[in-house]
Parts: sequence; C-alpha cells; structure tokens
Amino acid sequence: MAATDEQQVGRTGLAFSDTRDIDEFVEMLQKYEAGEIDANKWRGFRLLRGTYGQRQEDGIQMMRIKIPQGLLSASQMRALAEVAQNYSRGFGHISTRQNIQFHFVALADAEQAMRELADTGLTTREACGNSVRNITACPYAGTSRTEVFDVMPYAEALTRYFLRHPLSSILPRKFKIAFEGCEEDHAGAAINDIGWWARVRDGQRGFRVTVSGGTSIMTVSGIELYDFLPVEEMLEVGEAIVRVFHRFGDYKHRQRNRMKFMIKSMGFEAWHARFQEALGEFRREGGARLALPEEPPVETAPDWARPAPPDAAKVAATAKTPVKGPGIVPGSLKLATLSDTMFRWMTNNVEPQRQGGYAHVTVRLPLGDMTAGQMRVMAELAEAYGDGTMRVTIAQNVVFRWVKVEAVKDFYHRLEAADLAQPDAGRLSDVVSCPGAETCRLAVTQSRGLGRVFTEQLSGRPDLVDLVPAGGGDIKISGCPNGCGQHHISAIGFQGSVRKLGGRALPQYFVLVGGGLSDGQAHFGKVVSKVPINRLSEALERLLGLYKARREEGEDLGAFFRRLPPAEATEALRDLATIMPEEVQPADYFDFGENREFAPEVMEGECSA
Repeated sequence: MAATDEQQVGRTGLAFSDTRDIDEFVEMLQKYEAGEIDANKWRGFRLLRGTYGQRQEDGIQMMRIKIPQGLLSASQMRALAEVAQNYSRGFGHISTRQNIQFHFVALADAEQAMRELADTGLTTREACGNSVRNITACPYAGTSRTEVFDVMPYAEALTRYFLRHPLSSILPRKFKIAFEGCEEDHAGAAINDIGWWARVRDGQRGFRVTVSGGTSIMTVSGIELYDFLPVEEMLEVGEAIVRVFHRFGDYKHRQRNRMKFMIKSMGFEAWHARFQEALGEFRREGGARLALPEEPPVETAPDWARPAPPDAAKVAATAKTPVKGPGIVPGSLKLATLSDTMFRWMTNNVEPQRQGGYAHVTVRLPLGDMTAGQMRVMAELAEAYGDGTMRVTIAQNVVFRWVKVEAVKDFYHRLEAADLAQPDAGRLSDVVSCPGAETCRLAVTQSRGLGRVFTEQLSGRPDLVDLVPAGGGDIKISGCPNGCGQHHISAIGFQGSVRKLGGRALPQYFVLVGGGLSDGQAHFGKVVSKVPINRLSEALERLLGLYKARREEGEDLGAFFRRLPPAEATEALRDLATIMPEEVQPADYFDFGENREFAPEVMEGECSA
C-alpha cells in the first residue's frame, strides 16, 4: 500500500492522490477564466474534481474529499483540520457516503486546499460528477465480531482499479459501490449500484453480488447477480457492469439515468445478457484477475509504542477553534445534560472487538459536523489510544478501533473535554441529515434545521430514546426527494416539501415509516403523512407512542411500522397534517434556521451535470 507520509505512530496511511489531477484543475480553471471553455464544460470538469456549486453564487463551492472506505490516518485528519480552518467555516461535515465536505470554499482557494490534502494522500478526484464515486465499506471491517472476513483489502483494490479508470468519469450518471463483511449492513450495500457481501464457501472467499440498488424517485433493493463470486473475479465483474452502464445508459434524461432505470427499461434478463457479453469481452482482452497473497491480510493489534495521551486541559485548549456561519455551526445545539451521560456513553458508544481486550469507540457527531480543533484532537487520540486511524461512517460519526478496554474511561474524559462525548451513538437520537437548503441547490427545506430540532428534543427525552433498542431504529432527514440523508431507509424518515396555503408557501415534510436494512436487503419507508414543520416534534412523539403501545416483544421500530397498516400511522397524525389558514401562526411560514419567510427556490442542480 503506497503512502505519501511516513507514519511515526500507527498504521501506514493510504495514498490515493496524484498532483497531476490538481495541475489539470488549475489549467482548466485558467482556460475557463480566459473564455477558452464554456461554463458547461468547466462545470462538468470541476465536478469530477470534487468542487460542487452551492446555492450561494459568487464562486462559492462545496468541496468534497473522498475518504475511501471511510479510512483516515491521523495525518490526514490534521490536514482536513487545516483546510476546515483556513478555507471553510472552521468545520467539516461527514456525508452519508463516507466523504468529508467543506462548504463556502472560495474557488480561488480550491487549488491550495487540494494540494495540502494531496500531501497526505487525500484526493477529490471523482468525488462528484457522473463517475464511480467513493467506494464505501463497513467501518468495523477487520475487527467486527460478526464479520465473515475483512473486506477492506478488496474494497481498496477496487477503489484503486476504478480511480482514474478511463470510464470512471464519463458515465451516464453517478455510480455507487459498497462492501459489507458483517451480518448487518453497516455500509448500506443494498442501496448501491453494486453491493459486495462477504461469503465463504468450501473454505474459499467470495462475495454475494447485488446490482441496481438505489433510493430517490425510484427505490430499489439490490438485485442478486451472484450468490457466490470468488474474490479473484471481482475486478472483472466490476469492469463488465460499468461497461454495460457506459454503453447502454441514458445520457439524455437527468432524472432517469441511474443504472436502476437502465435495468428496469431493458429488463433484467436482457441486461444480464449484455453483462455476460461484456464480461466475456473483457476476459478475452486479458481481464484483470485480483492478485492475492497466499494468506489474505489479517488485521492484528498495534505493536508499536503509542504516545502518551494529552491531558484534558490540553485537549480542551486544542478543541477550541473558531467557527462561523452562515448556517448551523458546531456548538450551537442546545443538548440536555443527563445524570447518566457517561453510563449511556459506555453502553452505546463502546463495543467489544472480536480481538479480546480491545473495543470500538464511536464518537457521535451531531449533524455530522466536527470543528478543526476537534479534528486535531481526534488525530491525537487515534495515535494515543487507537491504531493511528479513524473510520468515518455513513451515519456521520467517527469510529476508533483498537482502544484497550482498560483505557476506555480515560478516552471518554478526553473526548468530554473536547465536547466529543455525546452518548447514544447509533440510537434514535443520533439523527442523520443531509446539508439541505443551507447550501444545496436542489433542496426545498432546511433539513439540518429539523435535524437540530429532533436532536435537541431527544437529548432531553431518554424515555423516548430508550423505547427503541440499540440498532433497532433511526431517524433520517433529507431536504428533497434525492435522499442524500437516506430517509427512504430510515425507521422514521422525513423528506422536505412545500404546501401552498392562502397563496403563501409553508414548509412541511413527508413522513415515511418502516424503512431499514436487514436480511441482506433494503426496506423502504412508506409515506403516511405530510406535516407542517412546527408540528413535527409532536408527530415524532405520537409515532413513538404508537410503537410503545402496539409493538411486539423484541420488535424494532422499522419492523413495527412495516407490520402496522400505514393507515393507522396516518390516522395518528391526521389532525397534525390538517391545517387551515385561520390556524396558521406567523412562525409556520418560516423554515427552521431561517429569518425570512419561507420562499422555496429549487435551483438547477449539478448532480448530473
């Protein structure tokens, strides 16, 4: 594994950067500014380099950094901290695809930010645009008690294969891939264009392979292509699938050019025939068999001397770095302080590894945000307590592995000093949200504003949180139907929309129930109501009350709502969904986080530019 930095502490950092990408970015920007290329060509190019236009104009960009498989070294986290502080709002945001995003980055600063990140092996190449996007993987790979085998080496191999691949940046639409090695689907493999699920048959490693998964305006759980594919054939199968998408995908209709639409249009049998043709063609060209060592790599405990951890006072000082708006910033949420916070943290944020004496520790990040100072703290703590690495998750948190069980309490106190010790990771209060109309051109509503409301509400209601067992239900929010907040696969999901009332626009959310990931497939929530924003807190409590009263023993939240007739959930919310002009309060016309009356403006997006 190549690396650009010699790690003094921890495992070798992974390098995916190439400075030629940045040189080409600068060259194309100069051509655009000189009028040698038009705006459309420039837009298509910069998206493939991870710079995405925000709804704010004047050269302001969202910069997306690929974190392959969610794995970050301490040095990479420090580089991210520098970019957050020097070129963004003083903090970064974790996406539901294990990327790091910075908002309000001036286009003039993009080159320098890219170069600083590239020095530690990080890249923005193919982070956006019609490309093979960041390949995600289970954050517990290598240490999970339920995994079949460690999928990380295979996910990395496929990342390297498709990164800068001739077809990777000229596809009809974005293309998503995920790897899962556990019994649970921690990576969301079921909703990816290709899902790789670890299997062992007769002592041989392989994958169950699913294709065509996706959410947004047509929800599809991945269709099984192989019950078992030997790992050696992984690259060839991946190549063939991408070739078919490239040849037969729809390049004209933006809303219907994902692979799932192509397969639906062709029919699976016809698509499968084209796939077999492409696979045979590639193999006749020489193929690309995956070269593996005789003994596949197995992750072992750190065998190096770890530095002494910083004391709590130093941690607190390091963590305090300035943040700025616009929008919701870290530290602005008003979270309740519970008498049993440490107990709840130890119960829900710490999980034993399969290697005895070690634990996973999850740092829960409200709304997926972390300040530059907190990033630096986490880098130090990864070296002092872990293996020098961290893994960001699709739930917008950070996982530390290889923490010695006897050191967990000390680790907690350091996190507490950095305001990183929020309990209940993975529980109902650990709300996931897309960026929404704070920055996104396609969003209808301020999804982060609703995320803040629910996070604050549940932080002081452990009685509601504890209704749902750990891992038994979640809340996800998206500001539009595209579903970047993954609300379609949430036990209770919310999708931003608008209602016309008395000639004025009022923000509301579609309420979906019954989504989730289990048994190797995705379950998609059903819309049961449309509720104005200021009634959503009550709507949430009513849905949880319904669950409390009607659940069966051991039934999780998503399974309950899949069993319950949707009409019963609709009835429970009926009076909240009904609002007459004479009932409206002035605040009802203001979206969360806004100081002006709601005036939804859905702009031209760049998702398929």
